[in-house]
Amino acid sequence: MSRLFGTDGVRGVANRDLTPELALQIGRAAAAVIAESQDGAILVGRDTRCSGTMLESALVAGIASAGRDATSLGIVPTPAIACVARATGAAAGAMVSASHNPIADNGIKFFGGDGFKLADATEERIEAAVESADLPRPDGVGVGVVRTAQNLARHYYEELYQDVESLKGIEVVVDGAFGAAYAIAPYALRKLGADVVELNCENDGARINVRCGATDLEPLKVAVRARNETGSRRVVGVAFDGDADRALFVDEHGEVATGDHVLFALACDLKSRNDLPHDAVVATVMSNVGFERALRRHGIDLIRTAVGDRYVLEAMRAGGYRLGGEQSGHVIDFRYNTTGDGPRTAVTLLAILASSGATLHELVREVVYAPQILVNVRTERREIVDADSIQEAIAQAQAQLGQSGRLFVRASGTEPLIRVMAEGDDRRLVESLARWVAERIEREVERLTVPY
Repeated sequence: MSRLFGTDGVRGVANRDLTPELALQIGRAAAAVIAESQDGAILVGRDTRCSGTMLESALVAGIASAGRDATSLGIVPTPAIACVARATGAAAGAMVSASHNPIADNGIKFFGGDGFKLADATEERIEAAVESADLPRPDGVGVGVVRTAQNLARHYYEELYQDVESLKGIEVVVDGAFGAAYAIAPYALRKLGADVVELNCENDGARINVRCGATDLEPLKVAVRARNETGSRRVVGVAFDGDADRALFVDEHGEVATGDHVLFALACDLKSRNDLPHDAVVATVMSNVGFERALRRHGIDLIRTAVGDRYVLEAMRAGGYRLGGEQSGHVIDFRYNTTGDGPRTAVTLLAILASSGATLHELVREVVYAPQILVNVRTERREIVDADSIQEAIAQAQAQLGQSGRLFVRASGTEPLIRVMAEGDDRRLVESLARWVAERIEREVERLTVPY
């Protein structure tokens, strides 16, 4: 069996790659492995995808068949699973979601009872147990029970409200991406005093991530501009992805504030209160050098990791850092949660705006992006990156960029893509080199695919 777990759980086309049969096996394997060290139920949540109820039913059936109770939270953001697991003493949590991926995809990712994603070693043990014939199969009172949660989401709301006095005076357009934050995010922001305009905030798994949310900010830009035209000059837009573990923003000028911009604003706020351990932020190699330069002007270091929020998380825990995230909008703030948390990121950023009186543009304008281009090559051949011809092309491109630029090529951990990112102060050179390397990869893939 090929490796199941990628950088963010198990993903694939639902009912083709990720079948209900496989979800049941994963549930049985996870329950058996987790039972060795943890008591208590396993929490299960999902986003709005059409395949969500099918896969959730199979997953909880597998958990129960191995003798472990399961508690269904229904449609909740991924960070709610981590939060509720910690707050209730659950053995673990599982989220059925493919995050920002297309509608047809789905996935399963696990959290431990401490709210952190499972360690690689634990995922490997679950994967090894998936096809085992030796897993427990109790009967009678030994069979696990599946229950529906009774108001457990209150723990997540309490997290969202923590340390926030009021968002009064803030107007925010919320793009829920027809996903997991469609109800929770608008409710929480209104409860805190913000004026909320809802966009794509419906439970509609047939439209999740389709030309909306964090994967397509154009509808949000249009909505923010429309509000501005009515006289709402300080309106802010926030867009979530399908499972709401990340958030991107649009300022009052209709300009995008990425995860880099948000991390800058949060880091500067913490630094001003002497509350930023080691005066450092953790982010990935994809974060723009303009972000790094802006941090440096405030005496804040940037610690870079491999791409993936799990690697950011590992570095934060190992180094004792409080704040980290990704350019794509994952922000991990250990004051409140143990994973990327889109709604909490929105609350925290809007609270800074409310207390400071600044606009979002003013808050992040020091982050001046150097030209950066990302080119995706669609292929299942992840190993192509290590081919001699591709490594030679990468070396040639990096040599042309010199010390003022960066080139980064990697296989996506969540989609069948090779991502080519180039960055530097010369836009024309950056664009040409990124496309040249991508073309070299495409030709190598074609060469290996076409039979002789």
